[in-house]
Amino acid sequence: MQIDLQNRKVRAMKLEEKIGQMLMVGFEGLQAPAYLLEWLARGHLGGIILFARNVGTPEQLAELTHSLRQASPYPLFISIDQEGGAVSRLRRGFTESPGAMALGAAGSEALAEEVAEMMGKELRAVGINWNLAPVVDMTRNIDNPSVGTRSLGSDKNLVGRLAAAQARGFARAGVIASAKHFPGLGNTPVDTHEDLAIIEDTLADLRAGDLVPFQTVINSGIASVMITHVKFPELDPQYPATLSRRIITGLLREEMAFEGVICTDCLEMSAITKYYSAAESGVRAAQAGADVILFSHTEKRQKEAFEALVAAVRSGELPEAQVEAAVQRVTALKETYAVEVTTNPALIRQPAHLAVGQKAARASIVLHKAGSLLPLGDSKVGLIEFSPNLVSQAMDATGLNLLSDVLRRKLPTLQSVILDPQNPDNLERAHQLVRECDILVVATRNAHLLPAQQQAAKQLLGEHPKTVLLCLRNPYDIQQLSASTVMCSCGDSTPSLEAIVDALLGEFMPTGKLPVAL
Repeated sequence: MQIDLQNRKVRAMKLEEKIGQMLMVGFEGLQAPAYLLEWLARGHLGGIILFARNVGTPEQLAELTHSLRQASPYPLFISIDQEGGAVSRLRRGFTESPGAMALGAAGSEALAEEVAEMMGKELRAVGINWNLAPVVDMTRNIDNPSVGTRSLGSDKNLVGRLAAAQARGFARAGVIASAKHFPGLGNTPVDTHEDLAIIEDTLADLRAGDLVPFQTVINSGIASVMITHVKFPELDPQYPATLSRRIITGLLREEMAFEGVICTDCLEMSAITKYYSAAESGVRAAQAGADVILFSHTEKRQKEAFEALVAAVRSGELPEAQVEAAVQRVTALKETYAVEVTTNPALIRQPAHLAVGQKAARASIVLHKAGSLLPLGDSKVGLIEFSPNLVSQAMDATGLNLLSDVLRRKLPTLQSVILDPQNPDNLERAHQLVRECDILVVATRNAHLLPAQQQAAKQLLGEHPKTVLLCLRNPYDIQQLSASTVMCSCGDSTPSLEAIVDALLGEFMPTGKLPVAL
């Protein structure tokens, strides 16, 4: 009876309202622009995606989401990428959590679920009901700039188990989880924010590897799956996955029996805009079987896609029955994850939430090589820290934290140099620090991807007999560099930096295990 009523409601919608339910868009600024509020008021928009650019304080964000919902006659999806770690749109004023690879190093389903539930509660408290996480991509190509510590690891079974646990945690908090980036983004050196990636894997390869964790989360009941902008010529020689009916409908919907909501990655990423107009990509994604189509940035492209989708239905190019089926899935999910009018920012950064983040971060620290230099004590310690960098457009500059700031709070005598290999100004100071200190700590960030950083780190480590290497992002740095003691944090979020400092000072014994094959 409930399904029949829902179907009748969908069929009673105007065509423009049906198409609107399939669109999710973003905007600049801390307040919604007039065009978007007008669009919402007409019932021609079903979802909003938020970024760091939309966030000031928890209170401001709660007011923003409330204003968006008040403007619309229909329930809204309000989504965000809050993966934890490197991709976290909510930082200042919110509880930071370690990223996926840190959870992979901890290896605990219970902990992954607990962290996700904590994150979900804070999202829900400010009116967000859809988190575009967890990342279900396996780490397969060490040169991949856009996955790295966003991945839970390289073991398909571990990734599947932990991602399913994350999805359960989000759902328990009343937030939709979305497994991404189907059918797998891990085996490419190309950042899809910049260009179209091509993966030559066969379907048999994918079934044996990347699809395994996706099938695990599907079997566990995850509500949504996001499609990636990667071309798999062996699956579809013509279209990238986001626009491929063979992949979205044939593989995901039919073969893998996913019955939930399918959304695209943002169709304003260069992987798509270099080759398709907004009209072309929007219509093609819908034809391929996407339920929610994402345009994150510009009014022009958003409206171009909306108008093209309406025209495609009227011309018969896009069957209205297919649109109605998509809208039925969308409205059913919105009912399941309905958001109350009131929000409650006071729930954010509770002591219990901070404790969860700290517990997860400590569990993720990997002591790869113990040596005899720890704990750091009264010795004269010198830290050379390679500066944070944005290796992918998916990251926000708000997440660039310094280890030296955290370590100095507990080791006031610390001498440190922040080193950018592209800027030689501090290089001589770094060599001087090597000569002056009793113990040299070198902290790298993806040196395996950055030849200048790798060369400088290798040279500095070779100049001192007592060295500690800290790999603050991808642990692959330990393949190129050596030291007396080697430790990995699998991410440089604030709690991860605090945890690795505590490990350096002997406040706990690291128990994490590398979640990637070396």
